[in-house]
Amino acid sequence: MKILLFFLVLTAIGCEYIKEGSLEPPMAKITFLDVGQGLSVLLEYNNRYGVYDTGEDSLGFMDSLKARNIDTLDWVVLSHNHRDHIGGFLEIKKYPIYVKQLYVSPDTEGGFLRDSVLAIAKSLKIPVDTLYRGKTIFLDELRLNCLWPTTYIKVKENTASLVFSLQIDGEKNKNLLLTGDLDSLGETYLTDITTNLGAELLQVGHHGSAHSSTLKFLSSVNPRYAVISVGKSNNYGHPTTEVLQKLKYIVGDSTHIYRTDHQGSITFQIQKEVGTTKESGY
Repeated sequence: MKILLFFLVLTAIGCEYIKEGSLEPPMAKITFLDVGQGLSVLLEYNNRYGVYDTGEDSLGFMDSLKARNIDTLDWVVLSHNHRDHIGGFLEIKKYPIYVKQLYVSPDTEGGFLRDSVLAIAKSLKIPVDTLYRGKTIFLDELRLNCLWPTTYIKVKENTASLVFSLQIDGEKNKNLLLTGDLDSLGETYLTDITTNLGAELLQVGHHGSAHSSTLKFLSSVNPRYAVISVGKSNNYGHPTTEVLQKLKYIVGDSTHIYRTDHQGSITFQIQKEVGTTKESGY
């Protein structure tokens, strides 16, 4: 069956796009949490939860979990060792969240932050595993295939960001591409070794920085929707005008580009198509 992507933008006003027709209940939810100038993506399937990055500490990650009454995570993935992606994990002990598994990048940079994360995991007896291309993690039937980095190319910092494609187990369609802070060098490596990067939804790399989102990479993914996790009035100028222009060219509609600094937390739903559909919205 074809997988369709739905989304509900959580704002004060609200904006919802619905496919009309006979549909099964939502199979999965993907929420880009509003964590300021950082990244955290919450994945939900059958009342089980996983997290890709935790944003910076004290900027909304733990509050977002508490507001959703989430006290257990099947796993946490930390894409690379920058504070705006792993800082929230430092608060795990302060706001007790049971984490069954921690996955980390082979990023060798990070020093104190990396060591602090590993020390917390050890103190809470959370198993830790390092991910590389070819490994797969699951959230029930939700499959996340690791596409980058490889074991044979040594990378660090943004270039070492863990990249995943997401799909429902047994289905061919790739619904989501998570890229962390992957920079243009990492994008080049990834496109060179991957036959098909296509995905319906793209998490835009490095908060819309000019050092990511090359046109070649965006064309390879060819997303229908794009999400930029970024802080309001940030000092970096993210997202850049250049990246926004490229995204608009690729997705073909500026209304399909979402930003957490504009819309707050943003939730997408994945459902199976079981009848004729028609898109509507307000």
